[in-house]
Amino acid sequence: MNTLEQISNKQFSRRGFVAIAGTAVLALSACGSPTGDPSTGDSAKLTIGILAAPRSLDPAQLDGGTQSYVWGAIYDTLVYYDNAGKLQPNAAESWEYSDDARTLTFTLRKGMKFSTGAPVTADAVVANLKRNKATPGQQQSKMSAVDSVEAPDANTVVVRFSTPDQSFIYNMALEAGVIADPATVDESRTPTNPVGSGPYVLDTSATVNGSSYVLKRRDDYWNADAYPFATITVRVIADQAATMNALRSGEIDASVVPASQVDSFSPTEFNVVSNSASSAGYLNLADREGTRLKPLGDVRVRQAINMAFDREEIVDKLLAGAGSPTNQQFGRAGEAYDPELERLYEYNPQQAKKLLADAGYPNGFSVNMPSTPMSLPFQPTISQALGDIGIRVSWDPAPAQNATASVAEGKYPMYFFLVGNDVAPRELQRQFHSSSQNPFNWSSPEFERLEKEAHAETDPDRRAEIFKELNAYVVEQALFAPIFFLHSTMVTTKDVKFLGDGTNGFPSIRTFGVAGG
Repeated sequence: MNTLEQISNKQFSRRGFVAIAGTAVLALSACGSPTGDPSTGDSAKLTIGILAAPRSLDPAQLDGGTQSYVWGAIYDTLVYYDNAGKLQPNAAESWEYSDDARTLTFTLRKGMKFSTGAPVTADAVVANLKRNKATPGQQQSKMSAVDSVEAPDANTVVVRFSTPDQSFIYNMALEAGVIADPATVDESRTPTNPVGSGPYVLDTSATVNGSSYVLKRRDDYWNADAYPFATITVRVIADQAATMNALRSGEIDASVVPASQVDSFSPTEFNVVSNSASSAGYLNLADREGTRLKPLGDVRVRQAINMAFDREEIVDKLLAGAGSPTNQQFGRAGEAYDPELERLYEYNPQQAKKLLADAGYPNGFSVNMPSTPMSLPFQPTISQALGDIGIRVSWDPAPAQNATASVAEGKYPMYFFLVGNDVAPRELQRQFHSSSQNPFNWSSPEFERLEKEAHAETDPDRRAEIFKELNAYVVEQALFAPIFFLHSTMVTTKDVKFLGDGTNGFPSIRTFGVAGG
């Protein structure tokens, strides 16, 4: 009996799997139809649902994913991703690298204000970047190459690097690039009610932390016209079935819909936007030195794990075809992706068992992994596939709010994760320099050589070649066990339009507009 047949006998249906998977990956819904004139959106309202509440609104502790709907409304960033995934000016109206890529100069736009009315200046930006570098948390690793940050005048910020870092400018579009008020950022209010520079402020009278966040648009924001919704509410929700029913009944405006349910939404009543390969699902084989789990220190064991999964069948039968099988960690649309690498690990349980035996584990071994909202729908498949080659898996419950922390502290040698696809420099930084993805601080001389070359290369074609070489090293060393790229479909009512096409996987309030606006 194969893996999928055994799962079927456990009554874990394809429809149920895909529905839960859709929730685990994006957990997005929007409620409350726009009101007022839809062509202007002057009084339009939108409610967005997310899987887990923001862990903190302190800039140094911000997480990515759908939590960015909250902090991305409160804080401005230096630059931003447009809906085609391209970097665009934001708080910084321009930026320029030196020829050796070791100095980056931002020119800030004039007239920006914090929500208190205080001016946003170069000194404020410098203070935020320095705080990120000095404060243990989610942003610190993204500042590791920064040697100094200076403000030669009120509208200029100069960042100097000890070594070139191609990911830095992309990070400035996301959580590491937010601008908080340095006069208040260290106050006790910041984790729940910060003073920001963005287009919205938190309505504390209507907000229930951990449950519902109500955001009011600032009339004095420098680019208020770019945000059509006067009020945005972000609610913490996790019930995919209820979300689908609410969308069908007209109670909500938009949701990411599992592939198995897309056909139930009539194109005459809803707008449907399909996005391919928007995120990746994989096992992170994080303990590559075998510190906590000795077998993972042997590349043959990691390669065996890669051979345990029938990726094509998983995509076809469990994801209802809404994905693509892959051996690669780097996104398919990025410069590091190489289709030739997809041939490296064919589904071969017998060869996997042989590799385990050759490595000294003929009877396999046992491993504990965290059970998180992301992993839950995939656990039966993972347990069965690994069990078939002799690896026995136990799952430890890890609540949504603790999911990242549970792996970042190095408690688990391997774990399942879902991440949105990104540009190669940011994927490299995220997967090898963040505590949630590299909790054991793994590295190697060859990896460091390739990474250094990629960051120092300013010619795009040559840089792409180096990234492909680095990707080949990552795949051949089986540092991860990628399983699939997951596609997504956004369905909205006719009153709301979704502006993204999947190129930019970063959840942003900018991706929603008022129909006819």
